[in-house]
This record gives sequence, structure tokens and C-alpha cells, in this order.
Amino acid sequence: MRRTRAPYRSTITAVATVMVAAGAALTGALAARAAAGCRVTYTVTSQWHGGFGANVGVTNLGDPVTGWRLTWSFAAGQAVTQLWNGTVTQSGAQVSVANAAWNANLATGAGVAVGFNGSWTAANPVPTDFALNGVACNGNPTPSAPATSVLDQVSTPSRVRVAGAGVQYTWPGTYFEGRFRGTGVGLVLNDANNDYVVQVDGATVATVVTPGQATHRVRNLTSGEHTVRLAKRTESPWAAGEFAGLVADAGGAILSKPAPRARKMEFIGDSWTAGYGDMSTTRECAATGGVNRNTNADAAFGALTAKGLNADYQVNAWSGLGMVRNYNGQNPGYDFRTYYETDLQAVHNSQTWPVPGTWRPQVVVIGLGINDFSTALNAGERWTTIDQLAAAYRAAYLGFLDKLRTRYGAGAHFVLTYPDLSYQTTALADSIQQIVRTRNAAGDARVSALYYDNTALGLDLLGCDWHPSQRDHQLLAAAVTRHLGTLPLTWWNTGPVRSGSGN
Repeated sequence: MRRTRAPYRSTITAVATVMVAAGAALTGALAARAAAGCRVTYTVTSQWHGGFGANVGVTNLGDPVTGWRLTWSFAAGQAVTQLWNGTVTQSGAQVSVANAAWNANLATGAGVAVGFNGSWTAANPVPTDFALNGVACNGNPTPSAPATSVLDQVSTPSRVRVAGAGVQYTWPGTYFEGRFRGTGVGLVLNDANNDYVVQVDGATVATVVTPGQATHRVRNLTSGEHTVRLAKRTESPWAAGEFAGLVADAGGAILSKPAPRARKMEFIGDSWTAGYGDMSTTRECAATGGVNRNTNADAAFGALTAKGLNADYQVNAWSGLGMVRNYNGQNPGYDFRTYYETDLQAVHNSQTWPVPGTWRPQVVVIGLGINDFSTALNAGERWTTIDQLAAAYRAAYLGFLDKLRTRYGAGAHFVLTYPDLSYQTTALADSIQQIVRTRNAAGDARVSALYYDNTALGLDLLGCDWHPSQRDHQLLAAAVTRHLGTLPLTWWNTGPVRSGSGN
């Protein structure tokens, strides 16, 4: 992983319950002169189910003050859960924010801004009764319309399900891209299972480990416009993570989201595709945090290939699953095909993902078969010989390709990948080659095979449990890119593409 570089600084701020001061005075013994008036700008920067982010800007229209207290009343039972640039207390609907040590002085005409995260239930109207040091602010606060969904703020090609104003997801490598103006940004997460990578302007600034319900903040950036990218590193087929959007720092703003890229790729597979243990430098990784801490789908070959081609992409992978047989014959009641079409994989309320018309990948790279063939058949399995297994595998694979062809159209290129399993069997290689010949003979010329020659590529397999290492994934990405260069795609004749159409 790349280390955080100056001038970036990242912090995790967990959402916590604000201490409520019973009978807290709205005006205190402040070392200040009374303000003759003030003006307030109240902005909801983001909103999700049960929560929101907001900025309050106040301008002193009276005499200079050397200490201030800003108060307001929530109109619908909202509560402040986290606040910066001041100290907050809340009693019922009444909120009181005192200055921090470094922003106590407010000259005439000067302003100060505080930002906060809050909770809401039935509604989230603009607060009332704003006052500075007990003097009512003149006029009404100026509200801005909240974002109705995180998808109004960020772009993503990944499989997500809208949940209130946030989104849920399980597939590895799910990512979101947004834009903001200012010196910092917050990313609102609710996930006790997964790790994430955060990038600003293309540089990795943080790894967020199982954040729980938290707002991850990136601060101390150079003032200006920035891009931010959040990517899910780990697998969680049985538990959904949730992203509830971006929160601008005080004085900043969330900008319009990036346009989708024209080039689109989908990577389908197992642990190799998911990046299982790819950050480890030893095959036994328990002492260095285990598989999850050492896994980064954003650094696996699929993400690397797509980024190198400036393509949007999906990583639809699940470690241990095969086309018809899972690793060592485990869990025979399901296989990868059981869950391929779902939005949240094996989560109890998983549904079929409604493929949007905007998701039409020109390239689909498939890597399924290692788990089918890498271990010997066990007593009691459905197949008694490797030939029977291979026949079932080929039939299922051809049916899977039929489904993908219907889904993505005649123009999509399907690349069927396979590594060297000659230590166990040549059935995988023989089957892939036969599947390609069958499709080509039937008139489907856009199906090809890519063999990962472990020796020729120089794979060290130093990831967890003999999986590809980060170096290996770079080599695999280069192999995929070279293979794509042999296909009738126009990408090699054009420069970077962000939006529009391509083939």
C-alpha cells in the first residue's frame, strides 16, 4: 500500500452520542460583548436514512465579540451526534454551541462556521430561533435542499442497493467516486465487516479498517477542487456494508459527481479475482492480520487492468466457489452461478440485481474453474470421475456464457482465463479450450481463452494460502492487457475516455 503523503491527514471520527446537559443555559457568562445581530446560513450537505450532515455559518453583524455561543432549536426532534469547530450541548430541542479556543474572536462582519452530523426520524426541517450570544439573528436561515441519495453525490458502476439515502453492497471492489471543494471531506460509513481504501486526487490517503458507524475524515488538503474515491477492499458475501455519502468540511461544498466512463469491464471469478490475501508477502498470513487485513480487491488484477485502460468496472467474485464444484467439494448445495445475478450475494434479503441500461461492458473476463478442479474428488460427491466433472463443468460454462451473451449483447468480448493446474489435472485447460472452440464454431467469435502460465509469467504465489501476491496481480493485469490488445477493440487507437460510447 502507498503511505499517506503530505499534506494529507486522515482521521476516523466515530459517530457518538452527544452528552446532554440538563437545563443547559442558552447564554452563559461569556467574556463577550452582546452582538447587535447576526446572519445565519444553514446548509444540509448530505442526508441518509436516519442521519444527515449540515454546516451552520454565522456572520456577526454587531460589535466585535471575544467569545461566542450560537444557539438554535430543532423543529422535529433532530439531534446533533458529532460536531466540529466548537463544543456542543443539547437539551431536548435546544442546541448550544460554544466557540473553540482558536475561533473565539469575531470582529464586526466576520463569520464562523461549524459543521455537524445529526440524526432525524420523521422529518428534517431547518432549525429555528438562531441566536448569537442570546441575540436573535436577523432574518431566516438560508437552507439548501439536501441530497436525496448518495447516488446524487457519487458515481459508481458497482452493484448497490438503495437504502434510504444511502446504499448497501457486498461484492468486493465496490467503489464510489465523487468531487468536492475545500480543504477536507468526510465519508459516512456503516460497516463492521469490511476494510476500505480512500484516495484523494489519485493518491491513497488512508486504509479504513472495519469502521462501524463512522465518518472518516480527510483534512488539511490544499484548498481547491478535489476528487475522492472510496473502494471496498474485502469480501463480505453474508453481510452488507453501507455508504451514506460525502460531507464537506466547513466552508467547502460537494460538487457534481463525475460522469461515467465509456469503457466498461466486468471481472467474474473466485479468490484470484477477489484479490484474496494479495497484500501479504508470506503464504501463512495469520501473524500479519489474517486474510481480511491482507486482502485488497482494489489492487487485484481486475482493478489494475481497468484503471490502466481508464475503464469503469465490476468485480463479481467469491472465494472458494466454482462453476459447478466449490473448493474440495464443500457446500454442494450452491455454486457461483447461484449468486451471480444477486445484488447483495448471500444476504438474507438478497434480490436479483436490476441491470441498468448503462451497464454494458465491452469486455468480460471470467476466471472460474480453479475450485472445480484443484482438489481431488471426495467420496459421496455427484461425480465419481474427473471426466464426469469436466463434462458437467463444460455444460454449465456454456450455459453461463449464453446468459451473459443475452445480458450484454453480441458485441461483448468474453475472455476465459485459467492457470496451470497440471500438478492435479489438465481437465481445466482442456475444458476451457473446448468451450472456446464450441462457441467459435457456433459463430460466436468474441470468445477467447487466456492461459496464465505460472512459470512464464513468474508468479510467486506469495499471497495468503498460495494465492497471487500484489506483484503477481500486476503481472496478471499485464497479461490481460496484452491479450485485450489482440482483440478487435478500438481502445488501443484512442486516448483516455471518460464518457460517451466506445467498443
